[in-house]
Amino acid sequence: MKTIQRIFVYFLFSLLLWAQKAQAQNAAKPAASSILDYLTKTEGAKITLEADFTTLVENKKTNQYFPGNLITDDNQNFKVELRPRGKYRRKISEIPPLKLKFSKKMLASAGFDTLNELKLVLPYSDNSDADELLIKEYLAYRMFEQLTPFSVKARLIRLTLRDTHVEKSKKTMFAMLVEDEEETAARLKGQIVESYGTPPDSLLMNQAALVSVFNYMIGNTDWEIAMIRNVRLLRAPESGKIIVLPYDFDFSGLVSAPYSSPSSDSGLKTVRDRFLMASGIKQDALKRATQLIKANHEKLIKVCENKYLSRNSIDQVEAYLETYFQQIAETDGVPQSFKMPITD
Repeated sequence: MKTIQRIFVYFLFSLLLWAQKAQAQNAAKPAASSILDYLTKTEGAKITLEADFTTLVENKKTNQYFPGNLITDDNQNFKVELRPRGKYRRKISEIPPLKLKFSKKMLASAGFDTLNELKLVLPYSDNSDADELLIKEYLAYRMFEQLTPFSVKARLIRLTLRDTHVEKSKKTMFAMLVEDEEETAARLKGQIVESYGTPPDSLLMNQAALVSVFNYMIGNTDWEIAMIRNVRLLRAPESGKIIVLPYDFDFSGLVSAPYSSPSSDSGLKTVRDRFLMASGIKQDALKRATQLIKANHEKLIKVCENKYLSRNSIDQVEAYLETYFQQIAETDGVPQSFKMPITD
């Protein structure tokens, strides 16, 4: 009987040691989070991307993948595949926007989820002015994220590109890592909607109104729900309503990229002016969205106080936003248009 008791005690002790060891091993691994979160634990995280960029740029009209290495500031090395992506910026940029694809097996073994694609947005040109434009666009993403969890994650990085085609060729710039559609859908527990012509009564109305008013505030007319232009559509799991999430803000007045232009349907002459795109969106929802943005005035301005943006650019961005807040302070309704004053 005593022998059986000793065996039982030994078994329990061994089981306890095994559980403690397993717990310690699990604690040493990163939580099952996304590779995006890991790479961008701090704003402006330093990342190096190595690839044959000479050949990639020569083939930027194709969707061909090229092998590459992504290296973090603490020398973590990830094998990736990368290819050109995008439409307009693919045509005009010195190095086009890129899609990065990680190995799912590698992500799983490292303790990450297996959502393995990221979008990389680069400055359209190799100069400090283009860097400033990209950071302004990043601010738009972060401002919208202040207003609602139904937003697309974008994170600012300090990126060094090493062209393996040319010995010792490298350049450093600011860039954005943006989560892919599948990651957005998984994070928000929604289903991607890809059908055109979504009727307004299918939308989560308050969210659609917020997208409309926010785009008005930043002077963006380069979007459309029905054509799924620069918006992602997700079907909510419980209500079945469609959630609208905006992205790509480089054609906005807030950014004022030299290549940008307003939508021809808006009748605007410059992206600095504003036009409300709200077809089918209920007026009461637009009023609620206007009040929500008004209540977050200080938070939105604080987002613009970014340490990586020059003081002159910060002042320009804040002055542009303040023209919106002044306009809504002078009216109880929802503004439809605004023409910026001409300055010398």
